[in-house]
Amino acid sequence: MINWDEFEHIHVIKKLKHILGAWWNIDIVFTDERGHLKGFDRSKTHFFNPGTSTYMHRDAALDNLAELVTKTIDDLRLSENRYSIRKWDMTGYDVGIFPIMIENDFMGCVVATGFLKDQAPQRLQEIRERLAAFGGSNDVIEASLSKMKYVEGPDREHFVELVELVAQEVITLHLEITSRENRIRELNKELGSRYKYDNMIGKSKPMQNTYALLDKIKGAESTVLVQGENGTGKELIAKAIHYNSPRKDKPFVIQNCSAFNDNLLESELFGHVKGSFTGAQKDKKGLFEIADKGTFFLDEIGDTSPTMQVKLLRVLQEGTFMQVGGVDQKKVDVRIVAATNRNLKEMVEAGTFREDLYYRLNVINIRVPPLRERKEDIPILSEFFLTRAAEKGGPKKMLTKRALEKLYDYPWPGNVRELQNEMERVVVLSGVENKITADMLSPKILEIAEKGKVQGARVHGKLKDALEELERELIKEGLRRTGWNKSKLAKELGISRAGLIMKVEKYGLDKRRLLKAGG
Repeated sequence: MINWDEFEHIHVIKKLKHILGAWWNIDIVFTDERGHLKGFDRSKTHFFNPGTSTYMHRDAALDNLAELVTKTIDDLRLSENRYSIRKWDMTGYDVGIFPIMIENDFMGCVVATGFLKDQAPQRLQEIRERLAAFGGSNDVIEASLSKMKYVEGPDREHFVELVELVAQEVITLHLEITSRENRIRELNKELGSRYKYDNMIGKSKPMQNTYALLDKIKGAESTVLVQGENGTGKELIAKAIHYNSPRKDKPFVIQNCSAFNDNLLESELFGHVKGSFTGAQKDKKGLFEIADKGTFFLDEIGDTSPTMQVKLLRVLQEGTFMQVGGVDQKKVDVRIVAATNRNLKEMVEAGTFREDLYYRLNVINIRVPPLRERKEDIPILSEFFLTRAAEKGGPKKMLTKRALEKLYDYPWPGNVRELQNEMERVVVLSGVENKITADMLSPKILEIAEKGKVQGARVHGKLKDALEELERELIKEGLRRTGWNKSKLAKELGISRAGLIMKVEKYGLDKRRLLKAGG
């Protein structure tokens, strides 16, 4: 099944349609094998010929076009013709019907309309009468006739080539999408349920490597150092380590080391005895004691002071500590999982983090990849967050293809947490709409691609102009040398025929214009 909605957004197809419109005022539409229009929005689709627009907004005309396409396909099945140009009787126009063949099956057609295949003055009167019968105003009729072009002789060969390119691009894109979907299905078979590991989500290779490492350390008691940027999910890693370990039925305790100053942090970690400082009105257990026989997750350990690092090292080495104001050593059996968004190795070299503590912590090292390194997980993560939002009440939302493209382009400095926040935002702003479109996304996401284009233009502007001039001359000389054989020249230049057509249009090098200009 072809996804027809894709094609209106494909650059090469848009460009080819523009060329056909600019040169001959010809309009291109897509139909399925039954002749029904696809990828067509009456409120948005622009037509070069106002008369074509009149017909494409009338159900009777569309039904008649469907009959014409169906009959043409039946005729093409019995012949070896690649396409058919015939009269559309209801309109008086001629139409070119170019089948989209995939594995010898007719999947649909590219239909070119709004032209005449040869000089026939009486046809213009016929077109005038047909448009009037369909309610076309005098302005529409006159504008349609003024734009009517004859596509004959060498022009027709060029026209056919361009429309066949549109059909070929549709086929190529469909095959690429099918191939990609098949690869994803195969990957899903291989991965099974491994797009999740506890509460972590991702099918990308970096995440698969992380899952594999977590599997290997399930039965271990070793200290683990989790390193990654803010928002990557380091706490989820720590929880997965604990709840898949022999300690899973014992306490899992969390402390962010950057949340308190040294005095308060020491009291939180090790506890204190009554009267040890102002406000210490009773004995208090520390988190190390609470975590006994379980796992203690020390987040942002890179933010601890040298004094605190010494005390943490003692617990890791000996399993003992002393409460604030206490005189007795306490012994605990705690597995440490530490996390940081800082480069501890560089801190050791700079003298701001103890080397002996670093090696005590870095027995098993897990690096959590940032979202920009695992962008193939963006659709899965987005789907998860949208589903979770729907579970709280309200309709299930879906991202459009264009919105997803914008999410891919954005670098996500805040990682998965930022993506989660963005999905929560668009769910609210989309209101009753079920589809989340690109224009609903945050301005920073929409602007990032445009900003990159502007910066690139500033840096490469002069070089780009020089290269384009060289490219223009190469193509101009090559067209003359090959007798305007674009297939041959495209092969020589190492680009696709569609790509060469784009460049011929860009540089104004079509044969008619050059001969007319004497260039």
